[in-house]
Amino acid sequence: MAGVGPKKIIVLGAGVIGLTTAIKIQESGGYHVTIVADTLPSDPKTIKYTSHWAGAHHVSLAGSDMRQRQMDRETFETLWELSAPGNPAEKCFLRLPQEEYHCEERPRPDVLEIMPEYRELQQDTPAWPATAVHGAAFKTVTIDTPVYLTYLMSRFLAGGGAVVRGSVQHIAQLVESGAHAINPDEADPASPDAIVVCAGLGARALGGVEDKDVYPIRGQTVLLRAPWIRFGRTLSTVKGTWTYVIPRRSGDVIVGGTLGPDDWHPRPRPETTRDILQRVLALCPEIAPPDIRAVREPTIDDVLPIVIEEGCGLRPGRKGGIRLEVDDGGKVPIVHNYGHGGYGYISSWGSASIALGLLASALKKRDPVLSAKL
Repeated sequence: MAGVGPKKIIVLGAGVIGLTTAIKIQESGGYHVTIVADTLPSDPKTIKYTSHWAGAHHVSLAGSDMRQRQMDRETFETLWELSAPGNPAEKCFLRLPQEEYHCEERPRPDVLEIMPEYRELQQDTPAWPATAVHGAAFKTVTIDTPVYLTYLMSRFLAGGGAVVRGSVQHIAQLVESGAHAINPDEADPASPDAIVVCAGLGARALGGVEDKDVYPIRGQTVLLRAPWIRFGRTLSTVKGTWTYVIPRRSGDVIVGGTLGPDDWHPRPRPETTRDILQRVLALCPEIAPPDIRAVREPTIDDVLPIVIEEGCGLRPGRKGGIRLEVDDGGKVPIVHNYGHGGYGYISSWGSASIALGLLASALKKRDPVLSAKL
């Protein structure tokens, strides 16, 4: 264990949850944080790294879960601030009007009522889908996920953080000698003061964690080039699936989507891509090029030429929801922050705040004199 000085913390994982948590801990002061991960934001896209494949926009799905509501609200407030004109992170985001349509009644009070310029829509709204029973409009942010992940990593490194690339087989490897066990040429061999597990789907197989409540929720998307789209639109169904249109600042638009629990298939399915495009064109005919819409009703064949990429990712779902707790029975405290499913970007800053609180409390319990300086 370290003596007087910054507490040495290892964050396991470099997805949006790991990066956000590492920054939150680092910027609170009194910690030296090292991220250990085998895949980083700068790597080519891979099925092993879910955060690259997300949409993403901030539209909370928390329902009556008050903890989730609070995490989502804190995260939105942070993202709204980051997206403000002149903020160094501004170009990661697009502020835009959002329309949400639902095929079932919404719980009251609606979690979305806190969003800027919130209003309920009427059924004479031009875009109202035939199957919808409720609609709402508000302002939110969309996130250009590859750009944002690079921003988070740069912010972490600029603040003095360290990154060690490597695969961890068992949490005991880090407990005994920290990141040195993964890369002895770059890391301090001292045991860390605490470890924060942000391993996502990897928590299922990680030795010493092996959380069998973790499972994949496969999502498939299509990336289009459609810079004329500057609004978001979503239709949710009673089956719990969504059709969505998420434009990015760059002019790219990501559309989807699917929910496939326990589906491990690592490649886009062509028939699913076509289904997504058909649903999106029905919900948002504006996705077709304007010159085509000016002369006739568009078809799916008019959308195919603007397809950039088909993708799929394995969201890290967990039975019982996000695991935010401390295992304090071993040599060092282990803080768990994983199992976000499709809520990663939506709740990232809020869950990082909870993880930081758990970490500080665990360290204070073990060393109240030193922890008072944190």
